Amino acid sequence: MGRSEELSDFQRGTVIGCHLCKKSNREISALLNLPRSTVSSVILKWKRGGITTALPRSGRPHKLKEEDRQVLEQIAVGKCLSSVDAITTEFQSASGAAVSSRTVRRELHEMGFRGRVSTYNKPAGREKAEKKQSAASEDDAQVDVSRLDLRVGRIITALQLPETDSMYIETVDVGEDYPRTVVSELVKHVPVDQLENRMAVLLCNLKPVKMGGVVSQAMIMCASSPDKVEILDPPSGAAPGDRVTFQGFPGESDKELNPKSMVWEQVQPDLHTNSQCIATYKGAAFEVVSKGVCKAQTMSDSEIK
Repeated sequence: MGRSEELSDFQRGTVIGCHLCKKSNREISALLNLPRSTVSSVILKWKRGGITTALPRSGRPHKLKEEDRQVLEQIAVGKCLSSVDAITTEFQSASGAAVSSRTVRRELHEMGFRGRVSTYNKPAGREKAEKKQSAASEDDAQVDVSRLDLRVGRIITALQLPETDSMYIETVDVGEDYPRTVVSELVKHVPVDQLENRMAVLLCNLKPVKMGGVVSQAMIMCASSPDKVEILDPPSGAAPGDRVTFQGFPGESDKELNPKSMVWEQVQPDLHTNSQCIATYKGAAFEVVSKGVCKAQTMSDSEIK
């Protein structure tokens, strides 16, 4: 199996983003610390078919679909079976999925089932699974700005996306091993020479979405009105990867926002700049600890998105 096939979708998207920003294969290889042959292979596949994700492998699935997980849980709780192999056989019959007992064991473990298989249908085993579900429900119910992974980033390169009149494709350092590829609709509001090497605030845990044929892996936060847009400026001294926090909202951000939970859609209406152009959520400033607050340049009392 070639090295390029081992790359994550995130890394593949970053390679294509750099390519669209006119970086040579040699420059991309050095920037991302990848073999040049891997970079060439990813770009070639993209040119031939627009492919930026790894094709699914044949054989047994690594993880189960959500509906199959529900079937597996019903079997584990509802039937008094003696072993994981027995649960696997019953699950294969009920779902039609070809999975190994190792996959079933791992999925049961992630659902909260522990101990002997024969106890899974007893109150203790059921309680563990229900407790985990209850915690997930409580997590979904509490929606505030702490669920957002807002970070300081530095826009390394920016280029107008080919065949579009409103989109840039940027590579952005947000303090990770690899820069992220970001697509933004800022062409009509911000000149390209004001983007490159600029610090910004980015929302980093939206589910990646394809824009203009390129997967965008974050969103640049801006003060916005119908006729004007300004990128939010982090405080002086902030570095890529610095977390943006909010006094009174100390929770941990989600790893990735579930679109079905509509967390962003519920939080966004409370994001505004105040009369001093400081970015806020319900009056609490966008703050980088020990460094200061995030602001728009001139746009006061404006929504942020």
